[in-house]
Amino acid sequence: MKTESPIKRRVTRKIYVGDVAVGGDAPISVQSMTNTETCDVAATVAQVRAIQEAGADIVRVSVPSMDAAEAFREIRAQVTVPLVADIHFDHKIALKVAEYGVDCLRINPGNIGRDDKVRAVIDSARDKGIPIRIGVNAGSLGKDLQRKYGEPTAEALVESAMRHADILDKFDYQDYKISVKASDVFMAVAAYRLLSQQIEQPLHLGITEAGGLRGGTVKSAVGLGMLLMDGIGDTLRISLAADPVEEVKVGFEILKSLKLRANGINFIACPSCSRQNFDVIATMNTLEQRLEDVRTPMDVAVIGCIVNGPGEAREADVGLTGATPSNLIYVAGEPDHKVSNEGFVDHLEQVIRQRATDLEREREVLEEKLIAKSSV
Repeated sequence: MKTESPIKRRVTRKIYVGDVAVGGDAPISVQSMTNTETCDVAATVAQVRAIQEAGADIVRVSVPSMDAAEAFREIRAQVTVPLVADIHFDHKIALKVAEYGVDCLRINPGNIGRDDKVRAVIDSARDKGIPIRIGVNAGSLGKDLQRKYGEPTAEALVESAMRHADILDKFDYQDYKISVKASDVFMAVAAYRLLSQQIEQPLHLGITEAGGLRGGTVKSAVGLGMLLMDGIGDTLRISLAADPVEEVKVGFEILKSLKLRANGINFIACPSCSRQNFDVIATMNTLEQRLEDVRTPMDVAVIGCIVNGPGEAREADVGLTGATPSNLIYVAGEPDHKVSNEGFVDHLEQVIRQRATDLEREREVLEEKLIAKSSV
């Protein structure tokens, strides 16, 4: 199904995190954060690369000390994905990683201290073309806001965010993005909706401390789904107590479900029932594991019987319909050939990979024609 998303996205200011555009008409970017000890350069580099290979556009690394800043320098030299440095309070760390090639600073200007420290960070960021991310969390609101509101609220989150934004505005620095995260879905959604009405800068979406893989995925999908349906959000991070690679996978699945981003295979699969002519669940488990490396946007339908199978297969790039005595494989929406249950998963994998190659070639040819046409 190649229909475009009906969602009309909020128009925001475009900034760049390295070579990744965030905001404006740019695709919604997906990011994650390392959980290794940053000073362990080898482990952190390995995790950054794994996150990147999963499809992440941006990776965030915690830099809590000057030793970590020196490690960041080595990490930066060994990876290609844009890196965000997560820094709290110490402006000297921000200045150091800016010198070492960071692509974005996650540092709240209101927590840095005196104006001269804030100015130093902003001047460095301006000079090097580095955007800043303001990150507000319900669990770490200022004491005065806690007293004012009594407890974390959406309004408290937004007031905190605007205080930081006002500081950047005072120094005429507009290349920033903001997040207002909470573990409570309702609070986070309300805060983002309120904030989206007050600024033109891009918003970084997330339900913070969402939980483990299953629970956190559900909470994130519900909360971010509501915001994305409203057209709110320019980049996102799924916060899970799990492998960061899983955060990237979940992020893309959310975007794919809303037709906001394509990355790899979109599987359409039946939940299986007694009509199935092959083991749908086992087939899907195997295909998802084997085909994680495929980045070509494409639809693959795996349907166990002939009731819904043909209809779904005709709308997919590759479709498998269970039938008796042989299953039927569709390619590009047309019946292509039959296959028995014996060893058919290996065969189906080959068909999918070949279709991905063909689609990539078709895309390249189209791009070549467009370039040739524009140069005339």
